Amino acid sequence: MRAVGRISCVAIVVVASLIATMRARAQDVKEKALDAPNKVTIKVRMEGPYTADVPLQIVCYFRYTPETAKRMSGAPVELDKKLGGVIASLRERGEFIGDEGETLLIIPPKNSIKAKALLLVGLGAEDNLSLKVLESVGRVSLREAARLGVKRVAFAPLIRDQGNTKLSAGDVEIAVVKAMLLAYDTDKRMQKEGLARPFALDEWIVEAGPAYFDETVGAVQRAIQDAKTAVAKRSSDPYAKPK
Repeated sequence: MRAVGRISCVAIVVVASLIATMRARAQDVKEKALDAPNKVTIKVRMEGPYTADVPLQIVCYFRYTPETAKRMSGAPVELDKKLGGVIASLRERGEFIGDEGETLLIIPPKNSIKAKALLLVGLGAEDNLSLKVLESVGRVSLREAARLGVKRVAFAPLIRDQGNTKLSAGDVEIAVVKAMLLAYDTDKRMQKEGLARPFALDEWIVEAGPAYFDETVGAVQRAIQDAKTAVAKRSSDPYAKPK
């Protein structure tokens, strides 16, 4: 009986140690939190789109071609693997092409990824990638989040993972984050005038790989400052003119 008791005690200690280790690893994920206008917290987090535990995960894709599909690596490949190949099927069948501004919302199957919903946003043709396209992505992403009423969003552009190096990781995030913040400012102003449904964005998570983490932090800081400057210059006049 004493032997059994000792074995039980050892088992409990081992299980407790494993749980503590798992919690420590979860807490060790590198991140940087930054304050943005309208009480939004932007977190740059070293995490992939398949592990983020959020109400909405957003990822971007270029217009589909067999060549771009072959060049894809890293996060988008792992993401679709966990989804059972849903994204590849939709793209190969021409049901989500990836045209600029095109969106498609997916409810992930059980036991696939942690996000409750996954939004695909099209970037258009690779050759046409520009800061203007990325600003549009930022606005579209925010407005889809508002439509869904989610308070926490994770965003991964996946541009490098699709073999495209036209723009730096920093320039990508400056464009997306600034446009997102300005779109949210518009939404908040419209809410005050009764022109939009109540919606509050608490947290926007920018997912960055190890090689681009520091660059992304600096870019988000720049985007926040640029957004603050732009917001300060906006007219305070009501959108609806008196009749």
